[in-house]
Amino acid sequence: MAVARLALTSFADGEVRLSDEVELYQRTYTTLLRSSGETQLRVLEPSHMAMCSSLHPLAAGEELDLGAFIYAVRRLPDGIAGAQLVAMGQDIEALSGHGMPVESWPEAEAPARRRRWYDSGQGTLAVLLASASDVDDLVPTLVAFQIEWNKIRVRMRAAGWPRGTRSPDVPPEECARELGGSPDDWARLRSAWGETFGARMRLIGQRRLSLRVRMLGGTHTGYARLTRRWWAPVSAELKGEGLDERPLYFVSSNSHSLVNIVTGIARERESELVAFVEQMSEQNILRQELTAFREGESQGSWENFLYFVARLYFSARGPDGAAERRAAERQKGVTHLRSKTALRVPAQVIPLAALEPASLDPRLGDIDAEALAASGAVIVNIDYPLGVAAYNILREIAVDCTALRGVYVLGKAATLNADVGDVMISNVVHDEHSGCTYWLDNAFSVDDLAPDLRFGTGLDNQRAVTVKSTFLQNRKYLDFYYREAFTVVEMETGPYCNAVYEIADADRHPVGEAVNFSKLPIDLGIIHYASDTPYTQARTLGAQGLNYYGMDSTYASSLAILRRILRLERSATGKPRPVSVVGPR
Repeated sequence: MAVARLALTSFADGEVRLSDEVELYQRTYTTLLRSSGETQLRVLEPSHMAMCSSLHPLAAGEELDLGAFIYAVRRLPDGIAGAQLVAMGQDIEALSGHGMPVESWPEAEAPARRRRWYDSGQGTLAVLLASASDVDDLVPTLVAFQIEWNKIRVRMRAAGWPRGTRSPDVPPEECARELGGSPDDWARLRSAWGETFGARMRLIGQRRLSLRVRMLGGTHTGYARLTRRWWAPVSAELKGEGLDERPLYFVSSNSHSLVNIVTGIARERESELVAFVEQMSEQNILRQELTAFREGESQGSWENFLYFVARLYFSARGPDGAAERRAAERQKGVTHLRSKTALRVPAQVIPLAALEPASLDPRLGDIDAEALAASGAVIVNIDYPLGVAAYNILREIAVDCTALRGVYVLGKAATLNADVGDVMISNVVHDEHSGCTYWLDNAFSVDDLAPDLRFGTGLDNQRAVTVKSTFLQNRKYLDFYYREAFTVVEMETGPYCNAVYEIADADRHPVGEAVNFSKLPIDLGIIHYASDTPYTQARTLGAQGLNYYGMDSTYASSLAILRRILRLERSATGKPRPVSVVGPR
């Protein structure tokens, strides 16, 4: 550990020197939000610009940064376009107590962030915060949105659009020619706004955005309380099914991959899904992929193809399709639990003994049906949370469950050395929240994923850094991490490691220390798939979504996690592991 501690000391010293602009920005909005009144968002614009965020590199200039604007658009509800005030609180009671009856307001959605919003319809938006990380994520997003909105407005007025000489609903090429930015970015913005694009552009030309923000509450005990409220229905489900004292495997991933792998719902409906794809246009990527499969030219996985199509198939049938799918999955042993709290993280309870061997994904390899039926273990899978909420969740589960056997984290991350769709497996994690660096024996290696990776590349022995926000990074900041060989940039693993420390030790997790996780009382596995490449502006900010091809890395990782769980359970029953358990090669 002497070498590890020396490396950490050097790392920490460098971090202090490079983070001045980022820390100033964070300190500015943190202190301003302590006020009991409203704060004009524009007072944060200078420190936001001075930070030179890698996610918003053109913030301080006159040139449009449509990449940052689109990123913000997708993480804010549609009502933000007409808003004047954004109120932030931990629970409905706090908001209602300050004259905001959000129970009677319609809920609003943000496409790329699971956060509970309420829209008064009269210029006020209210949002529930799940942890302190939500503030670090939300405030810079609002500032970036306002900066770029007003820059577009200046360009529009200079081009004469508000006076009627141009219609706002114009082709992307014309927007790029007269306002700046690239046609591709304007096309992406049009896609994000859909049919409201013209109305939104007209509103930008007419109205300068001047948002106000207000913080209502926000305490550590409050976040712990809402986490307990979130866990209560899951705990009740475990108790109701007699699973509360059983060995538990906790998985933080998504709401679809494990369920598809263990239920076989999509594969049972193969003919219906194929017919659904055949109705699509010949230009559709799924129609083209189906043709490639039939001609033996596709490099992808047929199972992944069916899983992706099934999501579209059931979604196209509306509420009836969703209800049918949930009912079928319940019959296969999976119980879905939606969250009604600020912690908008759905959960699934999956008792291993309830699974049908014939329904499991064939890529799992040979399944010992007898051992599976005899297993008393249960998987609790959740949709990955944001930042410190991860610590709160795992700590609450560990307090309530005495038989926690494994913790597996599957999430998306930015990569400084790989490509979109690649899979990274880290054995070192630095957490910016606690300042700790964790050295661990990751339960996974490239060999566990390689058989199922068709498009991406697997990289193990990587180093990850858990940052406080996607916006709270700049080029100098990323360069420093890269020099220290930290190439995976994400937002959940550090807080999970802080909670794991408290599972393994009598003390609360430390601050600013190196921690050796080589001997833990639980199995620990961490996998990330690359969704952004910050060093290449064209491959970040959602410019290229993972879409269909991103299924490759997600399912290869999920299969590795489930194989690991089945292997541990087989060992617990004393049965030998079949050679083919790692799947086809």
